[in-house]
Amino acid sequence: MKQSSIQIDITLDDNKIPEEIKWKATDTSAENTRKAKAFLLSLWDGQDKAALRIDLWTKDMMVDEMEDFFYQTLVTMADTYEKATQYKDLALEIKTFASSLFNKSRARQLKDNKI
Repeated sequence: MKQSSIQIDITLDDNKIPEEIKWKATDTSAENTRKAKAFLLSLWDGQDKAALRIDLWTKDMMVDEMEDFFYQTLVTMADTYEKATQYKDLALEIKTFASSLFNKSRARQLKDNKI
């Protein structure tokens, strides 16, 4: 049996706010540690039937980057949901929601930046 691992290192400031996120994985084509501005980690605890999660982002992550990150994450989740369930119609609903949320968020940001 093959084993793989992912290592995530977080550098915090004095107020325990993430300044830097670095990660590396054993089964990737990238040879060096990679930087990230945010990550969402979700794990399913089958015994307790509960989702466990860690959501972190660095203080230099911009709102427009967060919009893109959430949109791409929701679309990817829809793809995963479809693969796991074969419910194409419900996966499409997730993607439609993701697109609507992205467009509304982008419009709000544009409006707020004009003030």
